[in-house]
Amino acid sequence: MSTERRLLSPAEIVSATGVSVSALHFYERKGLIVAQRNAGNQRRYSRNVLRRIAIIKIAQRVGIPLKVIQERLSELPSDRAPSAADWARLSSDWQSELDSRIASLVLLRDQLDGCIDCGCLSLAACPLRQLPGNSAGSPS
Repeated sequence: MSTERRLLSPAEIVSATGVSVSALHFYERKGLIVAQRNAGNQRRYSRNVLRRIAIIKIAQRVGIPLKVIQERLSELPSDRAPSAADWARLSSDWQSELDSRIASLVLLRDQLDGCIDCGCLSLAACPLRQLPGNSAGSPS
């Protein structure tokens, strides 16, 4: 079996992952996946791209920025699919970020109850307006 026969076409990747061809090209430009070119200069992908795309989609779904995904994927060997151990390391690191985000959302949710009665949305007094990232001098 030739090397080219073992590589997947963009259509095969799209069929297997549900991402669009434009998403494949975007991921490639961002360094998240790598394509090879055949003799006809058409893109072909190794099977390990399927697992990388699965990781990208899951990480995006939970709100991990593409830059962070790219940085972490660049630490993995490119000649094989990410392993279960690789996924365990990635997901463990991302869990702490998610825990922090969840805590912020719970705080926001809990403070919304107080705002229902008040309704002031005062720049100086409203606890929702004083959340981290909202400074008193910034316009809103």
